[in-house]
Amino acid sequence: MNKILVAALMTSASLATPALAQDINSSFTGPRVEAILGYDHVGAGSDVDNNNGRDDQSIDGLLYGVGAGYDVAVGGAVLGVEAEYTDSTAKSDRFDYTDTFGFGRVDAKRDLYVGARAGILANPATLVYVKGGYTNAKLGVLAGDTNQETNRSFKLDGWRIGAGVERALTSNSFAKVEYRYSKYNEAKLDYMNGATSSEFDVDTDRHQVVASVGYRF
Repeated sequence: MNKILVAALMTSASLATPALAQDINSSFTGPRVEAILGYDHVGAGSDVDNNNGRDDQSIDGLLYGVGAGYDVAVGGAVLGVEAEYTDSTAKSDRFDYTDTFGFGRVDAKRDLYVGARAGILANPATLVYVKGGYTNAKLGVLAGDTNQETNRSFKLDGWRIGAGVERALTSNSFAKVEYRYSKYNEAKLDYMNGATSSEFDVDTDRHQVVASVGYRF
């Protein structure tokens, strides 16, 4: 009797496992939304050397925002498109007005991103992926010795690449950890009177490490 019971349990488990795997795998297909939180570092790129001895002219802060995307699972691979809106608490210290990687005193503001990602399933519930796309960031200009906004801002255009790991928690929910690097090469300055400068070259890097939790419909 015991042998019959054990055999029945093993048969049930073997039938249930593929069904469970199929159910988890389905969580990597369809539209998704997510909340994003992480570390944000903005600084001078490799072509800039200001030589003022202040930590390579960088700002650090907390990144937060929301994202949305759509993925399709094809065999053991996943392809998708995505977009994000994030903000940041990164802000310059109260040093001289012109002392921060060529922009003066600034604080990091909204960052828009649109791109694509591609990954492979390490197992039925775990996706390892890479991503890339376009990013447009905003840096608000601060007064030299206070945190007062000056109603001027820089808008930066660039590209982003990254990599991450996503884990399906259920067939509809997920969590992920991701590193991304952004490079900004062009910028415009918005003035207080609403005018905008001509586009000019910049060399600004951005490093971010973020965690996300989300829901797939």
